[in-house]
Amino acid sequence: MADTQEILAGLADIVNEVAGVSVADVQSHKRFLDDLDIDSLSMVEIVYAAEEKFDVEIPDEAAKGLKTVGDAVNYIAGAMRA
Repeated sequence: MADTQEILAGLADIVNEVAGVSVADVQSHKRFLDDLDIDSLSMVEIVYAAEEKFDVEIPDEAAKGLKTVGDAVNYIAGAMRA
């Protein structure tokens, strides 16, 4: 099972690949929309890629609640434990 640092690093790679955001900029406190300038279409791609990479399911309602990178890391970590 991946720890939160591994999840953060994997998520940073995904955000970089999908939206071109520097891996170093993807930090737990950063907000996807306001800080990283991720639009809704890119967010859908990020969620899909995270589901594939971490072998978890992120329902649409849960995805809407992922405002920060930390929210996503915590959700994925919880889903991996479930």
